[in-house]
Amino acid sequence: MTDGAANPQARVSAWSGWVLAGLFVLVPFAAWGGPLAFAPILALAGLLTLRGLRIIDADRPAAISVVVILAWSLGSMAWSPYTPSDLEGATAFKLIAQAALYWAVLCAARDATPGTRAAALRILAWSLAALGLLISIETATGAWVYRALRDAMGDPIRPDLAVKNVAQAGFVLALLTPAAALGAIRTGESRWLILPMAAGSVGVGLLFATDAPLVALVAALASGLAVYRWPVVAPRVMAGMAATFFLGAPAIVWAAQKLGVYAMVEARMPLSWEMRMGYWRRAVAWIGDHPMRGWGLDASRMFSPGIKLHPHDTALQLWLELGLIGATAAAVFWATILAGLSQPTRDPARAVGAATAAAYLTYSAFSFGVWQEWFLAIGALAAAACLLAARQRAAEAPSTARPLSE
Repeated sequence: MTDGAANPQARVSAWSGWVLAGLFVLVPFAAWGGPLAFAPILALAGLLTLRGLRIIDADRPAAISVVVILAWSLGSMAWSPYTPSDLEGATAFKLIAQAALYWAVLCAARDATPGTRAAALRILAWSLAALGLLISIETATGAWVYRALRDAMGDPIRPDLAVKNVAQAGFVLALLTPAAALGAIRTGESRWLILPMAAGSVGVGLLFATDAPLVALVAALASGLAVYRWPVVAPRVMAGMAATFFLGAPAIVWAAQKLGVYAMVEARMPLSWEMRMGYWRRAVAWIGDHPMRGWGLDASRMFSPGIKLHPHDTALQLWLELGLIGATAAAVFWATILAGLSQPTRDPARAVGAATAAAYLTYSAFSFGVWQEWFLAIGALAAAACLLAARQRAAEAPSTARPLSE
């Protein structure tokens, strides 16, 4: 009898690793074809690994924060001005399903066997290198490959929209590159794979003139280097900054307005940033009406034309819809995650985790809505990749490895 037959948990762990390997194969196709695909892909991965779902002691602070947000979101539907017309529009119920399925993916990354974990990391490295190479070609040609494919499908697209779609693929690349690069190093793959990842991440911001990728790249590099250089203090500083972002965003915007700085900066911004700042200004005004309980889940959809869909800032959207309770839960979640990276010795895996978190938070501060399914899915995917890379070191050096729960 084989070990796998004798030990059901070993079979589950091996299965978890192969599910993640298959998931990583799909990354370049989903990123380039349209990031919306990540939501069903991650959901499927969660279903396939649901058997391994569990919450360990180290997970509890973050898990409690998630439960609070889910419960408050569900309850806030009672007073939200937004009424979903069908189940697809019922964000609270989708969030509950996503929380379970995406958590299962994280557990799969934690539990994967050494062999399947190494295979998954190698596949991730090659997938990201391929995506980086493709995006580098697209940035040099004005998204020619993407436009050619759409033309061949009989669904032509305007060049500016093609560039916008490829730029979203650049977001996926930038978010996954730190973990993929570390995975390549720790599994013995060629370090040359990192070059196209980096080239694509930088190129999408420089050549497509998109601000958020460049800001996120700088934030990721600064955070990763800081955590590696100061492994005890830097994660705690990041945790404090994240908590300040979620709890203090309305106060920061309000103070800038009172000082006259906000209007002056807003008037000098390009159109895209001027629109964002307009959303933020109006969001703060409406937050003042219901600061404790918020307007209710998805209420942002009802404030058009003052706010289009959402304020383009996660903290302000949480305040606007879920009030102080939602903002506090998010602050606890991110502060717990980031403070947990603190340790006495330097660890590249923790630096990678910090860089990935900084990039994700930067995008959430400027670009996407907090409840967008594909955005949450990519966050879970990036976290799973970071967990795999961290566990790979534990497999190589068990005498010096720290438990993942730390």
